[in-house]
Amino acid sequence: MRLTTFWERMADHFGSGYADSFARDHVMAELGGRTVHQALDAGWETKDVWRAVCSAMEIPAEKR
Repeated sequence: MRLTTFWERMADHFGSGYADSFARDHVMAELGGRTVHQALDAGWETKDVWRAVCSAMEIPAEKR
């Protein structure tokens, strides 16, 4: 998944104003105790980060 697609999906689900805030502040066990930004900076694949967000936030299957 391209990074631009990832951020489009984040904005679609959380809203454009909250997506970045969530990505900076919400520490997720699914990302090994990292935030979205920390996981991406650590080299995680965007598709794996998106899957973790979907799992943690119970995003419906049709939006995954």
